[in-house]
Amino acid sequence: MSKTAAVQAHRGSPDRASGIRENTLEAYTRARALGADGVELDVRLTADGALAVHHDPVIEGVGPIHELSTGDLPAHVPLLADALSVCAGMVVNIEIKNLPTEPAFDPSDRCAAAVVDLLAHDDAFVGSGGSVIVTSFWSGALAAVRSSGAALPMGLLVLPSFDTDAAVADAVALGCSAIHLPVPLVSALTVGAARAAGLAVAVWTVADADTLSRVLEAGVDTVITDDVALARRLIDGV
Repeated sequence: MSKTAAVQAHRGSPDRASGIRENTLEAYTRARALGADGVELDVRLTADGALAVHHDPVIEGVGPIHELSTGDLPAHVPLLADALSVCAGMVVNIEIKNLPTEPAFDPSDRCAAAVVDLLAHDDAFVGSGGSVIVTSFWSGALAAVRSSGAALPMGLLVLPSFDTDAAVADAVALGCSAIHLPVPLVSALTVGAARAAGLAVAVWTVADADTLSRVLEAGVDTVITDDVALARRLIDGV
């Protein structure tokens, strides 16, 4: 069993009871307090080219993010630069949201270019000891990051319906350093195959003790979880 797996808070660590929403600065602050090594978050491009941190393409009660300007965003939806500031010293898993199945799909992958540009100029985050990995289900976004020449670690996100061997090959071809597998695809065999190809393995999204024990036994490098406190207890053995 892996006892050194890193813990990333899935969309931060929201808490409905205290009114902390997912993908908010408060959720990232809470994740740090709970002992997360890093956070996983989602970015989408606004109409005026800003990087909004939000999972869904539409902000409920406001509208589609790709049709909104920065000033239209509600207070709880942060920009990526502000999220990085709050996450200083942590690992930030930046998932680029740009899928061909969504109305906002941008074949030129401007979101990826904007992420690269921000990271190239965010000396404060890098200086804090923070680091990033850029991930996406869309290979085009990762190809855009690679073609930019930026030396950013990348991870290919994999859906449960994907063929694992093909996904590993795709991740290698894209120049990724990691592959992010869903819980159903994680086994000692799949982790071993990814490692043999030179890829680290992250798993999403772990929410209970039995699942966490199973993926740790399989040897994953990173656990993306909805329960940071539980992951910390099992990994640290306390």
